[in-house]
Amino acid sequence: MKKVVILGAGFAGLQLATRLSEDVPGEVDVTIIDKSDAFVFGFSKLDLMYSRADLDAVRLPYSRIDKPSVRFVRETILSIDPENRRVVTEGATYEPDILVVALGADLDPAATPGVVEEGTEYYSVEGANRVRAVLPTFEGGDAIVGVLGNFFKCPAAPFETAIMLHDYLEKRGLRDSSTIKVISPMPKPIPISDEASNGILRVCEERDIGWWPKTKTTALNPATKTATLSDGQTIPYSLFLAIPVHRAPQVVEESALVEEDGWIGVDHRTFATKFENVYAIGDVTSAPVPRVGVIAENEADTLADVLAHQLRGGAAPEPFKGKVTCYIEFGGPKVARFDGDFLSGPTPVGTFIEASEEMAASKVEFGASRRRRWFGMS
Repeated sequence: MKKVVILGAGFAGLQLATRLSEDVPGEVDVTIIDKSDAFVFGFSKLDLMYSRADLDAVRLPYSRIDKPSVRFVRETILSIDPENRRVVTEGATYEPDILVVALGADLDPAATPGVVEEGTEYYSVEGANRVRAVLPTFEGGDAIVGVLGNFFKCPAAPFETAIMLHDYLEKRGLRDSSTIKVISPMPKPIPISDEASNGILRVCEERDIGWWPKTKTTALNPATKTATLSDGQTIPYSLFLAIPVHRAPQVVEESALVEEDGWIGVDHRTFATKFENVYAIGDVTSAPVPRVGVIAENEADTLADVLAHQLRGGAAPEPFKGKVTCYIEFGGPKVARFDGDFLSGPTPVGTFIEASEEMAASKVEFGASRRRRWFGMS
């Protein structure tokens, strides 16, 4: 019986624990450690923010995890020693045979002056819930969705936010007295796909949503309600919805796992780190793929195959392909979809599927299937 400790219970950690429980239940003893008591889908934060769902509805309690050979422990991780495969929490010390780091990317609002004081970042659950209370007090003006770092989780999210804000303001009769713009260092919405990028920008243009590419907000002044941009100009705002700088969790940064780029280096074919029987999956790695929940889930599937092969032998598992399916809110009842393949061929490629109510139903089933699979919830 191999002891496996998974740090982090997001897409990657939940999928890996589920796969190990299904594939090799009699050969592993799996412990998942996370400081939170519930999981929330990234897309549910927009539902929360725009009052399409309340907080209780989007929280999926880890206490619902009930799988053979798997237990969940709610503890804060204090240190990670990859060389000795030792993890210290405030409640225990773990020394597993196999250690998997799936702690995701943390948000760092303080990295951009004024963002903490402004109080309207929405990429955390707590932030989205705060913005939910702020939006009804907005009476029109200049609204900005600002990407503050050079990379971030879910490339389409700023545009979904802006499109949903357009709908929200229209319902309140405030759209004509408001402007909406997306400011981002990205050159286009979906860098590997002109088709998807053009589809997103077409919808934005139809709704008079501005797009300022290759531009980053470097500071906010909440007192004067002005934003300073990377080109030196200053622009006014009435509402600034911030996507903060992302960074590896502090406990990872303080370990020997991080490379010069600030993330965990892995062999992206197997997700092995430079330490024996220590692996990393999800947003915390420097794998050459976007930070997206579905990619983290697929990385977990690859690692599950690697570990099953390590335990049972047989044919070598296929390397990670870097495939992703991303649903994109397009306003009203319609949702579009982007299918990307980042590693199978010589260059990344993608396919864009136009928005429809059928795609919206597919997105609902995507979430429902994970609730059933990971939590046993209907």
